[in-house]
Amino acid sequence: MSTLNQTAAAPRRALIVIDVQNEYFSGQMRISYPDPQTSLQQIGRAMDAAHQAGIPVFVIQHSAPENSPIFARGSASWALHEEVARRPSTAQIEKTMASSFTGTTLDAQLQALQIDTLSIVGYMTHNCNASTIFEAAHRGYQIEILSDASGSLPYSNAAGTASAEEIHRVFQVVFHSNFASSCSTDQWLAALAQQVPLSHSNVYVSHQDALSKP
Repeated sequence: MSTLNQTAAAPRRALIVIDVQNEYFSGQMRISYPDPQTSLQQIGRAMDAAHQAGIPVFVIQHSAPENSPIFARGSASWALHEEVARRPSTAQIEKTMASSFTGTTLDAQLQALQIDTLSIVGYMTHNCNASTIFEAAHRGYQIEILSDASGSLPYSNAAGTASAEEIHRVFQVVFHSNFASSCSTDQWLAALAQQVPLSHSNVYVSHQDALSKP
């Protein structure tokens, strides 16, 4: 559970909206958990609140070659979902790798605005969100991941099988153990209103808490 950190300085936030594209709703990579219509609604709430609060909103769009079966540049599935496309944003950034930082101008734009805290929404929890979160943490940003404004899909390969719910849940625990505050949209909106950061755990405490449970 994320908690408000009342003693820390007010964060300079930016909302990073990752890959909210039709591919995840009507294409070959449909989000399974949480319900994508629910997460989409929460993404819209976060974008609206950020805009009203004067927080920069960076919309990230994943692109693949035109012959790719997914995210083919210029295709209908590559396009931003209308709920994101119709809302105002500070900048739209195209990427070709999982992390929103790799090969893009995101970091330079954030530095120019003196941003220190990234609030992450979008897809997928375990891939582009995770890559962005890990790289952002290594670059020194504070990070918040809105768990109900993101989502996963199931996997099966030679290493095993995992449901969308398992993947999403486990990544939230891992994020919160070290890299980012995993919070609900409501918790994030409350922190936004109070202009305070959200706290997270660390690997030692997370491990000790696990050992203490029956």
